[in-house]
This record gives sequence, structure tokens and C-alpha cells, in this order.
Amino acid sequence: MPDILLYALLAGYGVAMLAAPLGCFVVWRKMAYFGDTLSHSALLGVSLGLMLNININLAVIFSSLMVAIILISFQEKQRIASDTLLGILAHSSLSIGLVTISFADNVRVDMMSYLFGDLLATGPTDLCWIYGGGFLVLATLAWLWKPMLAMSVHAELAQVEGIPVRKLRMVLTLLMALVIAVAMKIVGVLLITSLMIIPAATAQRFAKTPEQMVVFAALLGIMGVSGGLAASWYFDTPAGPSVVVSSFILFLMTQIVKKKY
Repeated sequence: MPDILLYALLAGYGVAMLAAPLGCFVVWRKMAYFGDTLSHSALLGVSLGLMLNININLAVIFSSLMVAIILISFQEKQRIASDTLLGILAHSSLSIGLVTISFADNVRVDMMSYLFGDLLATGPTDLCWIYGGGFLVLATLAWLWKPMLAMSVHAELAQVEGIPVRKLRMVLTLLMALVIAVAMKIVGVLLITSLMIIPAATAQRFAKTPEQMVVFAALLGIMGVSGGLAASWYFDTPAGPSVVVSSFILFLMTQIVKKKY
């Protein structure tokens, strides 16, 4: 197997396993649009990283966190409807990022790789970020699994029982920002949320327990990565979007099977 394909497979599998549990929380808590907002803000982090000459992954995590803090503070004040606020922040942060990059005359930027990913350009450094960040995310989720699950089932009841819901929301936001930073290379900022949501939504129809849903989502994500990379390799299609299309095909197939049987 060529190194370029091996690195791509390892990176894709790592992101699939990493995105599975967070994707389940996104589906359970109906946070799809929230995830989109964070992923759009990732481009602002990219522009800041390039302008200030700092690590892009760290800049993406920082920008996503800032947007999340702004979003949560506005939601608590309840001055603007949540969906309206999400729409404002998502498109504003994306536009600010694009405008900021346009001022960087001394920086050459391949916007397509940031918007739609460049999976076949994955290298050893990217693998270190993916698996290092993945270990941190999965360890944190394993530690906070029960309170986060209680928060997802009924936030008000969890708060009454003494679970720090507000802190857990911030932790979940931080973990999503970290996943977006490491997965940006795989599918780009415009498609990151789909890599979390589609396998989780597919697994939801067959899983009987939350833990089973996470395992199924990870397996379906790995299958989506394998199918997308195969299509990209043999048909010369863009790798990131091909992975999402492959995951979507699996989703459609499970819908048909479920209805038939």
C-alpha cells in the first residue's frame, strides 16, 4: 500500500472513532446547527493562525472556544432565539475568516483544502495530532460519560440532581472544538459536522443502548472512510467529500433495510 493511502486511512479511521461518541451527543442533544457554527468558526482560526504565524490547530481550538463562549453567554441571556443566533455566528465567523485571509498578502493559502479537506495529503504530523487529540477526547468522555449522558437525557433534572450542567456544556464544546481542529484536514470545515452526524444518525436506528450506538457509529464511520477513499483512489474524486458521500449512502441503505425488515 502506498504511504499516501496508508496515512489517509489511518487518519480517517482515527477521526471516525473520535467523531463517533461526540456525534452521538450531537444527535441526542440536537446540536447539529451548533456543530456547524463551531466548524464555520474554524476558518477564522485558520486565518488567525496564518496571520500570527502560530499553530493552526491551536488557533482553531481557540477560535471555536471563543465563538462557543459568545454563543452560550447570549443563549443564557435569551435576548435572541437560538437558531437565529447560531445562523448569525456561523456565517459571520466564516465570512470574517475569509476576509481576514484576503488581507494576508504574504501568505499563500489553498482555501479548497481548508474548506473541503485534503485527506490524501495527510502526514505523520497530522496523525500525531489526530491520535493525541483523540486519546484526550476519549479519555475525557469516558471519565464524564454518566453525567454527560444524564445531561443529554434531561438537563433540568440533571441539574436538580447536582450535576454541573453548565460546566459539562463547556467541556463538551471544548471537545467538539478539538475534534474540529484535528478533523479539518480530513473533510474540511464545511463538512466536519456531517462526519459526526451521519454515522451517529445511522447507528441510532439499530442501537439498543447509548454505548452500542457509539460502537456502531465508529464502525459505520470507518466503513464510510474506507468507501470514500476507495472511490477517491479509483475514480479520482475529492477524498473528503467522497467520505461524506460514502457515509450518506450507508445511511440510505440502512433506512431501506430497516423499512423492509
